[in-house]
Amino acid sequence: MSSTELPETRTADTAPATPLPRAVRVADGEELRSVALPGLSLTVRSRPGVRAGLPPALYVHGLGGSSQNWSALMPLLADLVDGEAVDLPGFGDSPPPDDGNYSVTGHARAVIRLLDASGRGPVHLFGNSMGGAVATRVAAVRPDLVRTLTLVSPALPELRAQRTAWPTALLAVPGVAGLFARLSRDWTAEQRVRGVLSLCYGDPGLVTDEGLRHAVEEMERRLELPYFWDAMARSSRGIVDAYTLGGQHGLWRQAERVLAPTLLIYGGRDRLVSYRMARRAAAAFRGSRLLSLPDAGHVAMMEYPETVAAAARELIADHDARHDGS
Repeated sequence: MSSTELPETRTADTAPATPLPRAVRVADGEELRSVALPGLSLTVRSRPGVRAGLPPALYVHGLGGSSQNWSALMPLLADLVDGEAVDLPGFGDSPPPDDGNYSVTGHARAVIRLLDASGRGPVHLFGNSMGGAVATRVAAVRPDLVRTLTLVSPALPELRAQRTAWPTALLAVPGVAGLFARLSRDWTAEQRVRGVLSLCYGDPGLVTDEGLRHAVEEMERRLELPYFWDAMARSSRGIVDAYTLGGQHGLWRQAERVLAPTLLIYGGRDRLVSYRMARRAAAAFRGSRLLSLPDAGHVAMMEYPETVAAAARELIADHDARHDGS
């Protein structure tokens, strides 16, 4: 993903060269493309289906994540769907949106615009964490774009958030992200990654040496982006704002409006989204099915991709059987 860089050298009368951005890792079988929309540019990671004519799927990552978060799951479903994962504005390889809108609604609007522009809808829609909130909003306001909905630890409002989730929420406070960036400027990329893994994984020991190396390289790349902390802070603020939004635009109210068959996946060791929210979510999404993984943390599709894939396959197969009238 990243290359070994030679030390910078220059003569006194030579202007310093602008460093080339590090390349984003693309796994075997994946393709990257950039989609230009008015005021918005999105990078899309695709895992084409094994044959033509498969129904489309779209995967939406969470706060601080990227389309790479779905690289373990997508190949397990490639015989069933034609998969694409989007880098939300300001994350992964997508630049910030021109309007600076990092709210859940702003991210949902980006997903809707992508689907409208590509003509791929309706899709089997997947979302994790913040991406789960985004996917919920998309499914509620544009049911014509969603065949099924699979949510992994969706960031839906909690009255009493877990204490381990407080630092993430604090990023929403103006000035905190900048302060943290200054206080942690001496941390290595590996230290940062290990901290994220301990927060997001039920068992960080599941991460292979290769997986850790790739994550460190990606962290190094992101830290070089001038908008990294701004995207994190504004998106955190967007989640907090969505939690406090009431009425018909509240996320729980919108969950009740979702018509698509829904699969909910919760981890018993999730330190960011409480496991106790599973029951409320199962009641809110009509006719939903629930998969509880006692040993999983916040990113079950990365920790237990085979188990998540098996449950998603059942959901998609049941939908397609009804849709085909068989």
